Amino acid sequence: MIFSKSYCPYCTKAKEAFDDMGISFGAVELDQVGGGGEIQAILLDMTGQRTVPSVWIKGQHIGGCDDTLAATSSGKIREMLK
Repeated sequence: MIFSKSYCPYCTKAKEAFDDMGISFGAVELDQVGGGGEIQAILLDMTGQRTVPSVWIKGQHIGGCDDTLAATSSGKIREMLK
């Protein structure tokens, strides 16, 4: 799951990383859903991360764009999906 904002270039990079690996994902565009601000506040409480994207795999928070790209490069994401 990727919590994102539709206009955010870092969110786009994170989603493209999953697309490039052929991994399907759900995305919540916080700027386009009702309660997006509240969801982002809850994510902040849960993770300490204020920014988007907020990437989760199997209920585990991966982090933002840089963390996601690093996990993609290292193979961590594929390992988590096994």
